Amino acid sequence: MTLKQSLTTGLLVAATAIGSIWSYDQVKQHNETSVLTDNGLFKTASYVESPLADPGVDFEKAATKAVPAVVHIKTVSKAKQVAVPRSETNPFREFFGDGFDDMFGGGRQAVPQVKRGSGSGVILSADGYIVTNNHVVDGADELMVTLSNNKSYKGKVVGTDPSSDLAVVKIDASKLPFLTFANSDEVRLGQWVLAIGYPLNLDATVTSGIVSAKARSIGINSRNSKTPLEAFIQTDAAINPGNSGGALVNTAGDLIGINSAIASPTGSYAGYGYA
Repeated sequence: MTLKQSLTTGLLVAATAIGSIWSYDQVKQHNETSVLTDNGLFKTASYVESPLADPGVDFEKAATKAVPAVVHIKTVSKAKQVAVPRSETNPFREFFGDGFDDMFGGGRQAVPQVKRGSGSGVILSADGYIVTNNHVVDGADELMVTLSNNKSYKGKVVGTDPSSDLAVVKIDASKLPFLTFANSDEVRLGQWVLAIGYPLNLDATVTSGIVSAKARSIGINSRNSKTPLEAFIQTDAAINPGNSGGALVNTAGDLIGINSAIASPTGSYAGYGYA
């Protein structure tokens, strides 16, 4: 199943010396084969003239493309008000009785409990549709979405799928940068990937790693769904709290997964991440 389908159901330095040139000519003059006979060990070695080395992976290109399309999502959840018991050490109560606290505001007070959260998201369309993890926005009363250019918008959850831990948020904006999908089924073990998000409430952060496993089931989605869907891409790119909902992209800067979890004894990067 591709990531796009899941969203539909809910979302050297080479140092050359003059001596090496001489060695190259000698090898070619010996018909590209050397034989060692002094100790009875026969060893042949064919020389193959190869093209220039691969210039390497261009992480900068992928990051430049993807970072503008990854957003910071901050949430506020307002829990039920909790009554705080009145002080039992008020000295005036001895003289004026238990009613003193109530008359002058020292009685049981309702204190609002506010929970704040932080995560990431990926813009999917120019008109403001954003995919993130369901656990980032679940239960949130307020959403604030901040782009990489520091512009902020109020967000609204327009769709959730707890079974895949995905959700879609909408902001009122236009002409936004967005990411295109790659086929996650075609991801290969050992290929380079970048994880992009807003970990630890920081600005946009990019880490690199490889795909270390595919189709992992780690049981995390069963916490919020009786019919969990799990086929995670495992990567050693650093993923920390706050990366949830951010992008896992290939070296072309195309989206192959949504960063969702980390296997770590501390809850911070010390192992593998999953998208």
